[in-house]
Amino acid sequence: MLKKFIFWLKCARLYSAPITIFSWAVIFIYSLKAGGNVFYGILALIGMLFVHLATNLSDDYFDYKVLSKDEKFFASAKNCKCAYLKNNQATITDLRNTILVFLGIGGIIGAFLFFAAGKYVALLAIIGAIIAVSYPKFSLNGLGEIAVIIAYGPLLFEGVYYVMTGKFSFEVLILSFACALMTNTILYAHMLMDFDQDECSHKKTLCRSLKTKTNALNFILVFYIISFLLIGYLSFRTHNYLYLLTFLTIPMIIDLYFHLKSYNEDKTYLPKIYPWHYPLDSWEKILKSGDAPFYFRFLYSRNIMVLFMFLTCIAIIFG
Repeated sequence: MLKKFIFWLKCARLYSAPITIFSWAVIFIYSLKAGGNVFYGILALIGMLFVHLATNLSDDYFDYKVLSKDEKFFASAKNCKCAYLKNNQATITDLRNTILVFLGIGGIIGAFLFFAAGKYVALLAIIGAIIAVSYPKFSLNGLGEIAVIIAYGPLLFEGVYYVMTGKFSFEVLILSFACALMTNTILYAHMLMDFDQDECSHKKTLCRSLKTKTNALNFILVFYIISFLLIGYLSFRTHNYLYLLTFLTIPMIIDLYFHLKSYNEDKTYLPKIYPWHYPLDSWEKILKSGDAPFYFRFLYSRNIMVLFMFLTCIAIIFG
């Protein structure tokens, strides 16, 4: 049973869990300073993690139905997408059942918090469940970024703050959008690198709606700029200037921009790896798979987001 559970965690891309954990950490620490309930905050994290992993699996479920009907597109994803289904390690029914189990765990935790923390938990949980189940549809219609910004912004931040303190906050709302836009850049970088593949499969994404890869690449800067404007505004609004520590990530963002630009030009190009690019999960294995150019940039975008969240936590703790 344990081996099966670990297998599904890997299939659900557990390596993406830091995205949820570090987003949660920001508002958890913020809520603690406001006298929030520690136990409820930790329960909220567990519930969100299972919903996050269920969303990843749900994305596989719907994508596999498309991939399995298109031999060319199916072959192009040989080393990563839905590999556990293609290798017959699991069936599509197994996948569907696992999604329901993960959502069920999240639902049970949500129900407990509803009775323990307050009635608005139900509304937040319903919105979260709709986004989790419908995310593949959002993604297929170029609305994936909107779903991520809502889920990792107001829903997560106001939700955790509410279950821990019993109230909502305008400052939390500002903080939520600043952090969610930074989180969204991970998804956007992924979509940007999938530009040609998505065009081949006629998949609608925000990147493709911008017509060219150059336009799509430049648009990632919009998310970063708005994020910094919001965190800067929050810094001056609260007189906590430690929030400006997050601006230390700007050189890394510029570095990532040029790495994404080189990927647009040559998908096989792997740049020299420097200490600030790490950690790169399972790097030796990735190097052997042939997917290193893609995963280097994807993991680097994740690391920038994690550092941004870490510096935000520092600002909250010492501000």
